[in-house]
Amino acid sequence: MELSRQVLSTGWSFRDRDGEEWMPVKAVPSVVQQDLMNNNKLDDPFIGFNELKARWVNEKSWVYRNTFKRPQVPEGCSIDLVFDGLDTFATVKLDGNVILQSDNMFLGHRVNVTEALEAEGDHVLEIEFDCALQRAREIKAEHPDHVWVGFNGDTSRLAVRKAQYHWGWDWGPVLMTAGIWRPIVLEVYTARVVDLWAQTQLAADHQSAGITAVAKFDNASGGDFTARFSLSLNGNEIAAEEVPVSSENQAKMTVKVDNPKLWWPHGYGEQTLYKISVSLRRGNTQVAESSKNFGIRTAEVIQQPDKHGKSFYFRINGMDIFCGGSCWIPTDSLLTNVSADRYRKWIQLMVEGRQIMIRVWGGGIYEDAAFYEACDELGVLVWQDFMFGCGNYPTWPSLLESIREEAIYNVQRLRHHPSIVIWVGNNEDYQVQESEGLTYNYEDKDPESWLKTNFPARYIYEKLLPEVVAENSPSTFYHPGSPWGDGKKSSDTTVGDMHQWNVWHGTQEKYQIFDTLGGRFNSEFGMEAFPHLSTIEYFVEDPKDLFPQSHVIDFHNKADGHERRLATYLVENLRTATDLETYIYLTQVVQAETMMFGYRGWRRQWGDERHCGGALLWQLNDCWPTISWAIADYFLNPKPAYYAVKRVLNPIAVGVRREHHDWSVAHAQPPRTSKYELWVSSNNPEAVRGSIELRFLSVNTGRDIRTPILREDIVLTANGTTNIITDGLLDHIAEPEPHVLAARLWVDHKVVARDVDWPQPFKYLNLSDRGLEVQLKRSSPEKATLIVNSRKPVKCLVIEEQEGVRISDNAIDIVPGDEQVIEVTGLGDKSLKFRYLGQECVELVQ
Repeated sequence: MELSRQVLSTGWSFRDRDGEEWMPVKAVPSVVQQDLMNNNKLDDPFIGFNELKARWVNEKSWVYRNTFKRPQVPEGCSIDLVFDGLDTFATVKLDGNVILQSDNMFLGHRVNVTEALEAEGDHVLEIEFDCALQRAREIKAEHPDHVWVGFNGDTSRLAVRKAQYHWGWDWGPVLMTAGIWRPIVLEVYTARVVDLWAQTQLAADHQSAGITAVAKFDNASGGDFTARFSLSLNGNEIAAEEVPVSSENQAKMTVKVDNPKLWWPHGYGEQTLYKISVSLRRGNTQVAESSKNFGIRTAEVIQQPDKHGKSFYFRINGMDIFCGGSCWIPTDSLLTNVSADRYRKWIQLMVEGRQIMIRVWGGGIYEDAAFYEACDELGVLVWQDFMFGCGNYPTWPSLLESIREEAIYNVQRLRHHPSIVIWVGNNEDYQVQESEGLTYNYEDKDPESWLKTNFPARYIYEKLLPEVVAENSPSTFYHPGSPWGDGKKSSDTTVGDMHQWNVWHGTQEKYQIFDTLGGRFNSEFGMEAFPHLSTIEYFVEDPKDLFPQSHVIDFHNKADGHERRLATYLVENLRTATDLETYIYLTQVVQAETMMFGYRGWRRQWGDERHCGGALLWQLNDCWPTISWAIADYFLNPKPAYYAVKRVLNPIAVGVRREHHDWSVAHAQPPRTSKYELWVSSNNPEAVRGSIELRFLSVNTGRDIRTPILREDIVLTANGTTNIITDGLLDHIAEPEPHVLAARLWVDHKVVARDVDWPQPFKYLNLSDRGLEVQLKRSSPEKATLIVNSRKPVKCLVIEEQEGVRISDNAIDIVPGDEQVIEVTGLGDKSLKFRYLGQECVELVQ
């Protein structure tokens, strides 16, 4: 018979292990907090101070139960119970007998229950989830010789293979979930496909590709099984072969594809996906089948000596690619809330924002298949951390074995995705080693000796995990940690990747100099900003708490010292405000400016011998409604920073910048002169021609204070930087008015990029009375256009984000004589609100 699957999603009930009351479960996958809310036993922990009221759940053990009937089982068939994810300490009983014990949230399990289900009728499946918080503390106490140190959360988390952010982080709540967080399936089969994997070898000239498809089976080694492989593209079969199954339960097909269609990240080519299928047959009867999509591409990390040290950048299909993108945290504290559609909306938001890479952070989870499928289909590169974050992890033998199984399971589960281009050992564990003075001798190459030091986790990152990747996905690059570079200090700017937190954290540098602080690949950096008012109103229950420093708003900001840091960056740069709506906007302006200064300068460095190979901001998303470094909030509402990054990552972007004058050090004395620079950054694989205009416009009057500079028919360097002006000089004595430098770039007679450099800080400027004109034209119920003009320079014009409404550009600067057009979709009969720096919110109804 062909394999049959019964998903055990309904009919469940649960209870507190110490209680008597069984309560219904709406459906699984689920976690206990969601089930308690559905039974009116728990208030939504995302609202107000309810997280504190939910802490009791963290300290309990829970039992889930399901009664199901024995499936129809033809003679000679096997029955398996398949558990894709149990969170975390789970004891599984079938009809009262223990069939599985698990202590790793990241592992799937398969249990043969053929004999256990011999009896007809009902069978009872019961899963007891022991309290992970208590178990972690007990395990920690059993190992006093280990140095239990780390950043964020109770360090007992290091002993448990559970999503580390569940212990709380500096952007998320303490919600210790438990439950059936991925599906449970009852399978009946004669034989089955265990694994299917297509390895590709692309010729250097891209004119051909070798594909080796390997299938592994269970119960198919009897000699009368054959495997039919099929390779297809866009639904059309292009190769097929039927081969006998070996005595080792395996079969293999090798095929050559001429003129293969390659998989590219978006903006560089098509996201072509081939499909490999295998059908397991006994005689003329199909008994099992499986298929997977994959891409034909090469992915390299280029590390070679140069004048800056040692490079670190990605090369896809022979093309050097500047990887501008974001870091990703789990997009919900209650993971079973996340649908495939929600994953896709997040990745679509990245693509619309011209971001090319997402970094799956090591304190979360190996994501659901839907996440990686969206990245494959939409063309977003994935930097995949292993799940170790901010700690000194222990390495007793049973834990190492669990970690090895976890790594094999997830690498094999995900290796067919063309979007995954790097596996990375951990997040910031080497920084913990440095900060705590743990032993790390890079010259010591004996792995067994590492286990005897007070930093034994090195064994995981430099032996165990690279061995797993080499064996199970040998064409994927492995990097020991993030940040990490050849055993040097994590702050070394000449090698590897770095996390640059001396803006916001650390020395709290001015964001205007962010680009001078970067390294070879900037895989973390950020600036906090409030989410939109609608998100604040979602979690603030009492309208009296709708002010910037209210207790409940501070409670929803988990970052240590956030009050001081937000205040510092606001007061240094902007005229402060006490009303919530303006305060929200000002924090968003600071975040947008910070991201712009970092990305713009680092992208320019790409053209200087790949000085900077990429920039992944912290962070794209939130796991609950909160105040954080995210550039889009929990409800997928982009903040102004999202659009600032989008413009800098334009395929061809113009940049203009005057030298930084540190007004605080100069005691607010203005500079007599300022140098300025003008350049173009391009991702285009071919050189193109363009023209640039640079205007010098008074902030106060909007008039040109000197003759514009026009450079026509300039050859713009392919996939690099073209420096237009490197030694410009502004004379502030001769031109005393504060003025902006406004650059526009034309290619093929169309404006393709803009940039505006402003005098710093904004708080010294009078930005009222700008003469802004915003005209709304509705072309259909779903489509509208905003036409924007101004008599004086306007800073950060923000159109209010609304659910279901998409805006092509936002948080824009406007200068006189340069009309800008913004496309709006999904507006319907709604009105729009907007504001800019120096003006309160205005409603536009037309």
